[in-house]
Amino acid sequence: MKAKHARDAKILLDIPNIGSAVKRDLELLGITTPNELKNRDPYKLYMTLCRITGKRHDPCVLDTFIAVVDFMNGAPVRPWFWYTKGRKEKYPDA
Repeated sequence: MKAKHARDAKILLDIPNIGSAVKRDLELLGITTPNELKNRDPYKLYMTLCRITGKRHDPCVLDTFIAVVDFMNGAPVRPWFWYTKGRKEKYPDA
């Protein structure tokens, strides 16, 4: 069952929007606990992931990173695609 509040997330998979693929991506970035997502820059996480894997990931990965960072910073649970419009405005090239 996914956490309803950041304080309830004990492992990465507790965070809404994180499944096994996103968990692996975060671990590639050195993030292994939910608290490590607090106050992170989702765009920098995305760009670093693209750099270390040598490929451009789908922008929905960035939307997911935005969602999980926002959640860990205290936002309510929202689906990753809720962030798509704002991401397109802020990062049109992503």
